[in-house]
Amino acid sequence: MSVSIEHLLLTPAEMGACDSAAAASGIDSFGLMERAGQAVAASALRHFPEACRFVVLCGPGNNGGDGYVAARALVESGAEVAVFHLGDPAALRGDAAKARASCPAVSAPIEDYGPQPDDMVIDALFGAGLSRPVPPAVADVIERVRAAGTAVLAVDLPSGVCGLRGLALGTAFQAKRTVTFMTAKPGHRLMPGRSLCGDVEIFDIGMPHRIVERHAGPLCENTPAIWIDHLPETGVDAHKFRRGHLVVFSGGPTTTGAARLSSRAGFRIGAGLVTLASPAEALAVNAGALTSVMLREVNDAAALTAWIEDARLSAFVLGPGFGIGEKARQFVTALFQRPLVLDADGISSFRETPEALFSLFAGGKTRLVLTPHEGEFARLFPDIATADKFGKTEKALRAAARAHAVIVFKGADTVIAAPDGRAAINVNAPQWLATAGSGDVLAGMIGGLMAQGMPAYEAACAAVYRHGEAGTRLGEGLTSEDLAETVRRA
Repeated sequence: MSVSIEHLLLTPAEMGACDSAAAASGIDSFGLMERAGQAVAASALRHFPEACRFVVLCGPGNNGGDGYVAARALVESGAEVAVFHLGDPAALRGDAAKARASCPAVSAPIEDYGPQPDDMVIDALFGAGLSRPVPPAVADVIERVRAAGTAVLAVDLPSGVCGLRGLALGTAFQAKRTVTFMTAKPGHRLMPGRSLCGDVEIFDIGMPHRIVERHAGPLCENTPAIWIDHLPETGVDAHKFRRGHLVVFSGGPTTTGAARLSSRAGFRIGAGLVTLASPAEALAVNAGALTSVMLREVNDAAALTAWIEDARLSAFVLGPGFGIGEKARQFVTALFQRPLVLDADGISSFRETPEALFSLFAGGKTRLVLTPHEGEFARLFPDIATADKFGKTEKALRAAARAHAVIVFKGADTVIAAPDGRAAINVNAPQWLATAGSGDVLAGMIGGLMAQGMPAYEAACAAVYRHGEAGTRLGEGLTSEDLAETVRRA
């Protein structure tokens, strides 16, 4: 199942290629600008009816052209409108110049704008292609607008936000609402851009979808279309071994809870059997807290190597509460040919020798999933983590290629990246998922789906999405125990 256009994420360069292709195919580019500006005006009237004056800030390019069209539409609706320009408007060319010529409102230099009570600002200064800090005149206006508490509607993306990386380039408008066109951009979905955009409205201005789809890269929102066709099916002849056997490794007696959360989540997501592999000193603690999850004593790498000769063991989760050190490295080495989710302590155990981990899983199909938060990511990929020129998506993709692993780069804007260049940004997770043990549950969900035969990338995408969905269903104040009981496979 292919991802529909509303879930594609086009980079600014890809969107520019769409614009060029549309013009080359004979589509009236000013007609597209006209529809874009009209959409902005309609959104402003619909969502900010309390505004006494609409202030349109117009930039020196086509984003400014959208603003001039919006200003004209607002004047024609009977609204009070003030227009301020950046730079010399006489230097405008093409569609932007035509849009300004059609606008009845006389513009003034942006330096002259001072917010008045009940103003509403339409930010049409810079679009998604901005890659440098805004000029001082714009930074001053952003600060004045922020200090006055004036509502902002952004055209395409709030000025000051990088459309590719979602980063604030020095300073940026805080919009209450953003109107963009055809598809969202990475900057709308990556933090802090997502927060700075406010509510995002995607408006179809009439560019043919075939053009957009032709120029779209592999990046998209995490949506069921990515993984729904890979979900395991339970037939009438199903039994527990056909639904996969997940193994989760427990740490010592005082750190067993994380592994039990992973185990429970793996069961809830549909694995037919789940075994908690425990050291001898933690057997009694684990036995007193388990029912449907089985328990097995596994003390060292030799015992593990003997056990995993059983081909019915389908996938493994190592890291939650396991402990950092040589034992974790030995266990991972024993599992190098098997589907493995490496989380938490498992990741940190390789901080000194990340290449040793990557070399273990370098050959064959992708069978390793790494689930780092920002700190853990920096331990395995320090050079990538500190490269400011890369955004979160680019960092995850580079890490995935280096590790020959699926990377689940966790956070409010979790990115799932595969070694083959596919990547998805998750957008459905509520902020209250940031709670202790939430990542342990996610690791178990991924492992449970891999145990049932899902490919690593699709399993990771499905688990992250269902994790967010479960969090939304539970609501604020959830605990990880609630989360582990609420996940569903379908």
